Amino acid sequence: MDSWLQILVLVACITPAVVQGRVRNYTFNVVMKNTTRLCSSKPIVTVNGMFPGPTLYAREDDTVLVRVSNRVKYNVTIHWHGIRQLRSGWADGPAYITQCPIQPGQSYVYNFTITGQRGTLLWHAHILWLRATLHGAIVILPKRGVPYPFPKPHKEVVVVLGEWWKSDTEAVIKQAIKSGLAPNVSDAHTINGHPGPISNCPSQGGFTLPVESGKRYMLRIVNAALNEELFFKIAGHQLTIVEVDATYVKPFKTDTIVIAPGQTTNALISADQSSGKYLVAASPFMDSPITVDNVTATATLHYSGTLAATSTTLTKTPPQNATAVANNFINSLRSLNSKIYPAKVPLTVDHNLLFTVGLGINPCPSCKAGNGSRVVASMNNVTFVMPTTALLQAHFFNISGVFTSDFPGNPPTTFNYTGSPPTNLRTTSGTKVYRLRYNSTVQLVLQDTGIIAPENHPIHLHGFNFFAVGKGLGNYNPKVDQKNFNLVDPVERNTIGVPSGGWVAIRFRADNPGVWFMHCHLEIHTTWGLKMAFLVDNGKGPNESLLPPPSDLPKC
Repeated sequence: MDSWLQILVLVACITPAVVQGRVRNYTFNVVMKNTTRLCSSKPIVTVNGMFPGPTLYAREDDTVLVRVSNRVKYNVTIHWHGIRQLRSGWADGPAYITQCPIQPGQSYVYNFTITGQRGTLLWHAHILWLRATLHGAIVILPKRGVPYPFPKPHKEVVVVLGEWWKSDTEAVIKQAIKSGLAPNVSDAHTINGHPGPISNCPSQGGFTLPVESGKRYMLRIVNAALNEELFFKIAGHQLTIVEVDATYVKPFKTDTIVIAPGQTTNALISADQSSGKYLVAASPFMDSPITVDNVTATATLHYSGTLAATSTTLTKTPPQNATAVANNFINSLRSLNSKIYPAKVPLTVDHNLLFTVGLGINPCPSCKAGNGSRVVASMNNVTFVMPTTALLQAHFFNISGVFTSDFPGNPPTTFNYTGSPPTNLRTTSGTKVYRLRYNSTVQLVLQDTGIIAPENHPIHLHGFNFFAVGKGLGNYNPKVDQKNFNLVDPVERNTIGVPSGGWVAIRFRADNPGVWFMHCHLEIHTTWGLKMAFLVDNGKGPNESLLPPPSDLPKC
């Protein structure tokens, strides 16, 4: 062999092939669309006139460019919920945290690369209450040639769960803010945009899921509801859970899923009945004395060859307060933790944090309905005040006076968190962040409080996945509870339910520079101030540093 050819062969053998994903371009036009549900019509904010919005498809390693053009009267931002956004915080989407909103008539290109992720996520508006109708699924397929770590389904189906108000949702929250009280609950739940027939509107159809006997299907289930955790079940069929929040789990069978706003679940279902129609149901889970929308959304699993007149096999939904059913599902979740998909749980902790999450009452002279008071929410007794300059811009350009980095790592006042509330229910206010060194490890215990009422809070952390290493009822006791932590195969998520009257412990590594929002995904609690942000400093060199902002970043 010629010497130059030998050199070429040698170089080819020792140089790893750099396989990059493709670039995927999407156009999201935010437009009003007149829509009829519950036998009444109203204009809603949509992407491309669709409700739910279009599913965004990509593969692991792809770069995604989404041009969002705002053609409505509201300011708009879109959040790509669960996408890690490594060094690309400018594309994360929460208004006044990582960007100023896209103003009417303006557009912005969200540009991000999907690194080390595959599975189901969601996108939604992250300003006002627009995400009620401005949402859709994200489907990240594995790299080409990489199989699922479970039997391949015959077909995959996206199932987006939501809520529907007959009123304009912006009017609902405006009225609640003015009164200082809780907003009106929704009028119905939806499955892929449809409530199904209900008593006061029996004529409306629901979503139909066609199946063939003997085939296996994968449901990519998304909870895009504003304020409600939901149970999901299908009459006569078991669901095999294989993934949550775009991370693989050890497969297990169940007949009922519990899913909080912002969470996703992938479930395999075998069409193992001979034929027929079977009810699909989404009903509320609330184990506190708090009013929710108690209307069950329904859809139909329809075997091919079944006559339209065939009666539907029904299923009994769990009681609204079925904590045991919810815990049975949550406690079954374990990371796959295989050689290919290891659970990289931080075993040492640099920042040991305890955040209380809950409600409070502050004075409000103009709140007549609330007798001069308003309901607020806080973390560590700080009710977050939204800035008028985006935090990420203030951080990157060293703009002073926008935020302070003195968010408390522990509750300022210790009390019996889940017992009798303290006499003073007031909170403090501020735009505070907690600062983390690049690559430091964090253990965060999220502790519910019984102020006003204990409640299950689904907490979402932007920019990271985390491991849920422990949970319990009552007050967290570090001496006792830490001994029972699962540091081997805890479930990995981006949104976690803090149990009603209890606590949950999470761990993550701060390997993503930028400013990252953390908040309750019950939209009313976010509105009331149950939110904060982590500021992660740059590491060493460009690969550990936040990229500069794009030229079309919206201005405030």
